[in-house]
Amino acid sequence: MNKISIYTILLLLCSFSVNAFDHQEEKEEIEAHTSGPKVGKLYLSPIPVIASNPAFGFVYGVAASGGMFMGDPNSTRISSALLTVTNTTNNQLMFTFKPIVYTANDTWNLMGDYRLLFSSQNTYGLGSDKVVTPTGNLLGEQPMEFDMIRLYQTALRKVKTNLYVGVGYHLDILSNINDELLDLDNEIYTDHYRYSIDKGFDPEEYNLSGFSTNIIYDSRDNVANPYHGRYAYASFKYNPTWLGSTKNSSSLWLEYRDYFSVSKNRERDLIAIWSYANFVTSGDVPYMLLPALGWDQMGRSGRAFPQGRFRGENIFYFEGEYRFGLPLLNSKPDLFGGVLFANATTVSSEMDQVKLFDAIQVAAGAGLRIMLNKKTRTNISLDYGMSLNGESAFYIGLTEYF
Repeated sequence: MNKISIYTILLLLCSFSVNAFDHQEEKEEIEAHTSGPKVGKLYLSPIPVIASNPAFGFVYGVAASGGMFMGDPNSTRISSALLTVTNTTNNQLMFTFKPIVYTANDTWNLMGDYRLLFSSQNTYGLGSDKVVTPTGNLLGEQPMEFDMIRLYQTALRKVKTNLYVGVGYHLDILSNINDELLDLDNEIYTDHYRYSIDKGFDPEEYNLSGFSTNIIYDSRDNVANPYHGRYAYASFKYNPTWLGSTKNSSSLWLEYRDYFSVSKNRERDLIAIWSYANFVTSGDVPYMLLPALGWDQMGRSGRAFPQGRFRGENIFYFEGEYRFGLPLLNSKPDLFGGVLFANATTVSSEMDQVKLFDAIQVAAGAGLRIMLNKKTRTNISLDYGMSLNGESAFYIGLTEYF
């Protein structure tokens, strides 16, 4: 995307956001003199999606972030959901719906991840030792087409303040997989094909179906844009063939987020950290469903890198971000904000004998925030990231990244 189109998009978004912010302030002034946030009221923030992403090319479509209190706001966290419908210049049609729901008094926490993708994506082999050349050309870039259905639903019940335990079901179906570089007649093999044949998977389709046991500690004050609190999540997933998986396997997900205030006067000024690890603990997982960068629930990890840039049996990811307000307008001091971020990724590969922490890939960047809805703290996020190896990307989204 060239500079002119980026600036045009920024101007349009800023104009849209100022108008939305004005309207929202009027609504909040009225509600402040009545009953405050209303139970069951949907706070909706729709925007057009116009972005450039290294995995998808030029992206266009619509997105909507919704927030709602399912119970008394004094004892119930706000529920949030993100819905997107997008198409790309790479002929990728994608539908996603990702809700996080808290029922009255936070009794239940319901998390979903629903995706329907008619997509394509470059893969880069396994492990985090694959880098770029000095000219910026990716080594081992292997284009692939595929269709994907993802249906994830987890239900957790509160057992103590901020502590939840529960179970979930997870289904991934990949079909119509086309390795574009694969040429068996001339003995040209892709990493996806080599791995699939070695592990006994059909290179053109496979499933992963399983149930999970989960535990969450969540003291964040807002799911979409926390100012304080912490989040810890552990999930063990078992994927048996009798439930529909192509092969038996199990995996472990560990995640931690925390938020540290750096200003006594503005709670928006803070340092946020996010870390997760995902391990294949037994059996064999299909290539495209191995732990991979950018394939977390919200698809937020690895700014600067294409989705799936690093993939393998085990992954460890860490990100830190400094968030701060930008009082550019005296009449609307909360409208703008900024972020500075850095992330690090390491991935193992049994096939290529790459161990976790053998190679660490690092990226950093900066971003602008435009407040769409003060009550739900919904932001438009505009970010640019660059890796130490020269890979870069520009992102437009809704809500904070973590």
